[in-house]
Amino acid sequence: MQQLSPFDGAVLVDKPVGLTSHDVVDRIRRRFGIKKVGHCGSLDPNATGLLIIVLGRATRLSERLMAEDKVYEGTIKFGETTDSYDADGELVASLPVPPLTLDDLNREAQKFVGDLMQAPPMVSAAKVGGVPLYKLARKGVEVERKARLVHIYNFRFSAYEEPVGTFRIACTKGTYVRSLAHDLGQQLGCGAHLATLRRLDIGKFSVADALGLEALLALSPEEFRRRVISIFKLAPVA
Repeated sequence: MQQLSPFDGAVLVDKPVGLTSHDVVDRIRRRFGIKKVGHCGSLDPNATGLLIIVLGRATRLSERLMAEDKVYEGTIKFGETTDSYDADGELVASLPVPPLTLDDLNREAQKFVGDLMQAPPMVSAAKVGGVPLYKLARKGVEVERKARLVHIYNFRFSAYEEPVGTFRIACTKGTYVRSLAHDLGQQLGCGAHLATLRRLDIGKFSVADALGLEALLALSPEEFRRRVISIFKLAPVA
């Protein structure tokens, strides 16, 4: 059996705004000269928070780690609907926001808790016929998307200052939080989009234990090695 390298494992990164998950992978690969680098669960460019970066032989665990439950926090802006369901998209509708209280939002959010059939947004990396949906959307093509089962454990607002609500959600793999924001806006009759999103947890791993990307890239190879989580701690039964 091939002996494990000290770099066969994972590092926890607090992804900054403006970068894709692939950008983070590429920068770590180039900075530390590691051939096999991957990530566990994409974050949109304007989303921040926990990204598990797998290294070397630990890349084979990416699917298992991606299957873990997630916790997010963020904000939803009511009264504006976008084509991507988030702040990156084009504004497609603007409507007055009805009088809403924090209790009103939580009462409506509670309706999403439990099992939910959810179709991916047209502006997403999900594929139909091998083609990413966002490429079709850029051409003005809309296709039928297959809904898949997700589970929402908790969806709760902690603050509301019209027209923006602050929320926290715990959910299963594959949940599109921006779709929830869009659907909640439709449910309230005024439209909405996801304004900001931050991933806090993936399974047992927390952003509190992560290092910002620039700080990580500033480490020496030895300092970086000390931050690598062993492959055995990632998945002891692997």
